Amino acid sequence: MVKSKEKWQFGDFQTPDDLAREVVQTLRENHQISPEVIVEPSCGEGAFLRAALNVFADSKIIGLDINKEYIKEAKLSVSEYSNSENLTVYESDFFGTDWKDFISNLSGYILVIGNPPWVTSSELSILNSQNIPSKSNFQNRRGIEAITGSGNFDISEWMLLQYVEWLSKKEGTIAVLCKYSVARKVIRQVKRKSGNRFSAHIYLIDAKAYFGASVEACLFVLSTDGDNDPNCKVYEDLHAKKTSYLIGERDGLILRDTVRYEKWRHLAGQDLRYIWRSGIKHDCSKVMELEQVHDAFFLNGMGKKYSLEESYLYPLLKSSDLGNGRINNYRKLILITQKLVGDDTSPIQNEAPKTWEYLLEHDGYLKNRKSSIYKNKPPYSIFGVGSYSFKNWKIAISGLYKQLRFCLVKPLDGKPVMFDDTVNFLSFETEEEAKFIFKLVTSDPSLEFFDSMIFWDEKRPITIGILRRLSLKAVARELGVLEDYLRWAEAFQMASNGQLELGLAEKTSLYTV
Repeated sequence: MVKSKEKWQFGDFQTPDDLAREVVQTLRENHQISPEVIVEPSCGEGAFLRAALNVFADSKIIGLDINKEYIKEAKLSVSEYSNSENLTVYESDFFGTDWKDFISNLSGYILVIGNPPWVTSSELSILNSQNIPSKSNFQNRRGIEAITGSGNFDISEWMLLQYVEWLSKKEGTIAVLCKYSVARKVIRQVKRKSGNRFSAHIYLIDAKAYFGASVEACLFVLSTDGDNDPNCKVYEDLHAKKTSYLIGERDGLILRDTVRYEKWRHLAGQDLRYIWRSGIKHDCSKVMELEQVHDAFFLNGMGKKYSLEESYLYPLLKSSDLGNGRINNYRKLILITQKLVGDDTSPIQNEAPKTWEYLLEHDGYLKNRKSSIYKNKPPYSIFGVGSYSFKNWKIAISGLYKQLRFCLVKPLDGKPVMFDDTVNFLSFETEEEAKFIFKLVTSDPSLEFFDSMIFWDEKRPITIGILRRLSLKAVARELGVLEDYLRWAEAFQMASNGQLELGLAEKTSLYTV
């Protein structure tokens, strides 16, 4: 669905009548609510107003919207309803309305229903839209996060938290259509601020079918009729009666499946011997990534051919390669200018003069990289590089693909394989060690543990943070191969006095597992 600028700035996804009816029926049948007052703060063309008039015939219903034409259409669409006198519809700018005063004048059980705008604050900023809340750090982000991209938020998230505030001292239910990711963010903030005052339910919906939008979406229900359950029940669709899984917070983390996490919680911990890393960050693919055309000639991203030494070029596998299982050959090579972050790059001039000339020729591109991490660093610096990058064997996984597909990656053309910065990996000196750890990582307990924490609708669902929560030592114990793990993890080392002592990794793991 291609939205016009006007529709975009208002996050305008009008709700189909059949979906509005299903939502209202779900509220009545699954939640047994009987509201005295129903408020639709962004009623649009009135789908929820019509559905509410049909199902909650005796309720007082109030619809508001910023669009005059929608208000006219909504009023006209209910003019023939026998109980239309129960409905009041009027024009109102959500962000300019005194909601505190408005809500204080309502009595009885309140249902706040609707489909808030599906648009982010950054999108509105791009459009210079005025249809935006006043700026505040409502997510309580720290320092730089509050003023960078991390501070971007969905307008519906802000509005939902306003709804929660409305019901802080009243009884009622909030039922809105929103992105699945928005519902999760709101759950976390509501739990922290209000404890278990609100029970939470999520009913997944097919946004592509209803709105033509390729996004995970849901009906999100928050109710003061709570049973003090800290978890959010998730259903596969609006018709489901049985819970598919429970979202909840454990150990300071929001988890997709608390039941599965509890089952494998004993696998949580840290491994200082086996540390997940991310691939190379260079922010200049047109220069740093090349294709070999023949012999020592290479083609860069600008279509220019160069003769370069191979000493600084390494096979490159990207997220798309790993996600599709293409690990036995490579399409591109990557120019690795350093062995460690911060290394002096000037030795390239003597060791590989053609490569140095190539870098000098593209000096402008590399100097203009936007990220501040390159500031005050040696020229042509890269990040995400270390001794671990040059080990021959690796276990790698794409952070972008929506599957737990771990790949055992061998050296190609006699060189260790490098990855882009959307890939996470472990590295090993020997094939035997890599294969042993690969069996631990891909075992059912490990996969279930990871899966319990991953929200697959995220842009980058598999993160280093998640991967590092698994203790491979605990997995080895679970599978009955702890002795082998300790051997590979170099649990013991010979001290200078000739006595055996625990190695650093093993000392630490005694306290983390």
